[in-house]
Amino acid sequence: MDFHLQRVDVDDPRAVELRGILDADLDERYREADADDPPGMAEERAEALAVHAAQVVATFLAVDADGTALGHVMLRRLDEEWELKRLIVTATARRRGVGRALTDAVVARAAEGGARRVILQSGRMQPESLALYVAAGFTPIPVYEPYIATMPESLCFERVL
Repeated sequence: MDFHLQRVDVDDPRAVELRGILDADLDERYREADADDPPGMAEERAEALAVHAAQVVATFLAVDADGTALGHVMLRRLDEEWELKRLIVTATARRRGVGRALTDAVVARAAEGGARRVILQSGRMQPESLALYVAAGFTPIPVYEPYIATMPESLCFERVL
């Protein structure tokens, strides 16, 4: 690997910057699909997607030799579940194993914490992510809360540990 993983605080500036890039990317991918939403749906969806710092178990960055952040992922506790959240790999770092390394780090941390599985929520407009999750051993599951009402077409997965 020509990068290494770092565990960082959820408010690490590099992590915050990568989450901003992810938000912009997801907004572009889903803007047209969400255009016909009823009033208030965008706000409800934003609340369902919100990750509060108190829920975050771990935040990982993939970092290049020169210190450049290449990717980001978080592990959060969602009630009794362990959920992979906010995975992003920068465009210049794709196809280098960054996404897989970050996914494996979340799974390993969840296993250390006693998780029986790791779950995640994604969507049809993210084919690269879907391919990564399947390659990493995740299998489809029904949409789960808090996404049922605001994103019933979500594609959700689990990796049983």
